[in-house]
Amino acid sequence: MTLASFISSGTSHAVINGFAFFAFVVWLCLGYWTYKDARRRIEDPLLIGLSVLVALVIPFIGPFIYMLFRPPEYLEDVRERELEIKAMEERISAADLRCPVCHAEVDSGYLVCPVCTTKLKQACASCGSPLEPIWQVCPFCEAPIEPAVPGAPPALGTRRARRTSRR
Repeated sequence: MTLASFISSGTSHAVINGFAFFAFVVWLCLGYWTYKDARRRIEDPLLIGLSVLVALVIPFIGPFIYMLFRPPEYLEDVRERELEIKAMEERISAADLRCPVCHAEVDSGYLVCPVCTTKLKQACASCGSPLEPIWQVCPFCEAPIEPAVPGAPPALGTRRARRTSRR
């Protein structure tokens, strides 16, 4: 008789109403969380609305369904990573256009640095065009390139040092 009297009492109705109100607030909070998270991860407003709709229509399970299918990264992180990659690519491309000794800007066709006279590339013995160190043949005149002698000094050096050594 005590259980029946508790169920029919006003206290039980207050407890049940309190739990119902708590469940309603949690349901709204989960819908709001889904909305805020979807806005940070998804660009398309239609998909954001669909995510919130799933979270609200399927109470308490909808947000977990959204969590299974949401994008793994925030849009801000994706944009930041793309900017970092772009900045790295610009730094790498800019590094190729500078002298390794004095860091002056040089053209890809220069044989020597015009500022410090560091030898940047070898000239083709046949046509005089600048050659890359890994080329086996001159792409301009088809002349074969002789490989570097094993005991020879490295190709990068200053002309001033070579002139003084010849005298």
